[in-house]
Amino acid sequence: MVGLLLLTLRELRARKVVVGLFVVATLVWVVLAFALQLDVVDGSLAGARLFGQDAGASETLVLDGDGRPVIDPVTGEPMTEAAPPAFGGSLLESLVFGAQTFVAGAAYWIGILLALFATGGLVASLVERGGVDVLLTKPLSRSKVLAGRLAGVWVVMLALTVYLFGAVWLVMSIKSGIWNPRFLLAIGAVFGMFAVLYGVVALVGVWSGSAPLSLIATLALLFVTLVLAIPNLADQVSRVWRPLVVGLYAVLPKFGSVGTSLVPQLATGQPVASLTPLLSSLAFGAVCYAGAFALFSRKDY
Repeated sequence: MVGLLLLTLRELRARKVVVGLFVVATLVWVVLAFALQLDVVDGSLAGARLFGQDAGASETLVLDGDGRPVIDPVTGEPMTEAAPPAFGGSLLESLVFGAQTFVAGAAYWIGILLALFATGGLVASLVERGGVDVLLTKPLSRSKVLAGRLAGVWVVMLALTVYLFGAVWLVMSIKSGIWNPRFLLAIGAVFGMFAVLYGVVALVGVWSGSAPLSLIATLALLFVTLVLAIPNLADQVSRVWRPLVVGLYAVLPKFGSVGTSLVPQLATGQPVASLTPLLSSLAFGAVCYAGAFALFSRKDY
């Protein structure tokens, strides 16, 4: 099994997949390191620029008891005051947490898709005629053959996620002096949801042997889960379709809910409202992997 894992890693390296993904991750934290310029004096933020633009405190209108703007009697203009930090605490903390949340969100929404496109064909290539015949002649069970291929993909994705999040965390912490180790907890959510979606890739890839179909089915499922995540969707459809909408939402992965709620909460150290969307998604992924292993073990090649 270890040999198959290493073979998968060599295949990814030969396709320049690993190099490409790590180059993208490196560009992200390097650009962030140079784009964010902080002027910290005695632990307080004296000035900040992000991509050359002032990233200081924003202002909000001062409102009276009736919700109307208060007019300055001297200038005749509406009075303003500094807006409270978006994530509480100091402005410096809000800026750091905001940048970390942006990176976590980008890694979740964009990084997972890039990783799927980069590695989606590996399971389908495993069951191609010629290649699978050679592998099945080895003194290994079919389960170990498939597990070795999947483990290679998981190792690459986990290493990539740890590298990106770890580098961003170190850069932001060193430059600002604010260390937020809970940001690293988002690694588990990002990697876990990638593993869930890759379970669909594995199941369709083993069944069809087609890499394009594997990706199409996974993207279609992803689109459906995002539609189901629309607030109060069940109340907006006909009564006939409500049980189906509710049932699909309960069974399918909660990709949208995890990305919009859980990942930002973990990245900023906020209290986590619920782990149910992640746990139910992991359960769905486990069922997909079980189906892939069962089908691979019984299929005639």
